Order: sequence, then C-alpha cells, then structure tokens
Amino acid sequence: MMIGFVIWSVIAVMILVIGILTWRSKQPAGFFTGVTPPKVRDVQKYNHAVAILWFVYAALFELLGIPFLFLKQNAAGFLPIILGVVVITIALPVAYHRILLRYEEK
Repeated sequence: MMIGFVIWSVIAVMILVIGILTWRSKQPAGFFTGVTPPKVRDVQKYNHAVAILWFVYAALFELLGIPFLFLKQNAAGFLPIILGVVVITIALPVAYHRILLRYEEK
C-alpha cells in the first residue's frame, strides 16, 4: 500500500504547510474556516502556539500512516489508524481552545 502512504504523507505535508504559514503570519491566524480570527494580546506568541499545534498534528498524522507501508488492503490493522486519526482530530480543537484561553484579549 505504498500509494496509500504517499497520499497520506501528502496530506501530512499540507498540514505542515498550514503550520508554516501560521508561524510566519503577522496577523492573528484563524483556526476555524469562516470564523474571523480572535483579538489576541500577543499575535506572534499566539501564532507560534497555533503553528506548533499544527506541527504536532502533522507529525502524529504521519506516524499514524506508517502502518500503510506494512498492511495489505482491507486489513483489520487499519482500525487503529482510523481511531487514532479520530482521537487526534478531536484533540486538535480542544488544544486550540486552551491556546485561545491563554492569548485572547478579555
């Protein structure tokens, strides 16, 4: 399933690019699509925290894709991959909310 791993890796790189663009942004980075970015006290620290969140997510996403190299198509071993992606995807907005609580203007 080498092609599956390549596709998985391309998606991880796209997530990594989001993190890089967030890191370099001079304006507060938006996290959710269609929502205006929050007003924050320190834009650079906020953007760096959000970028690190994306970097960690991309790394975990890529690690979860490694079994693609060893499993055959339709193997039961894909279940932990799917559950892992669900867990880290749910953890993503939870972690962002903690970042928002730290940097949002009150």
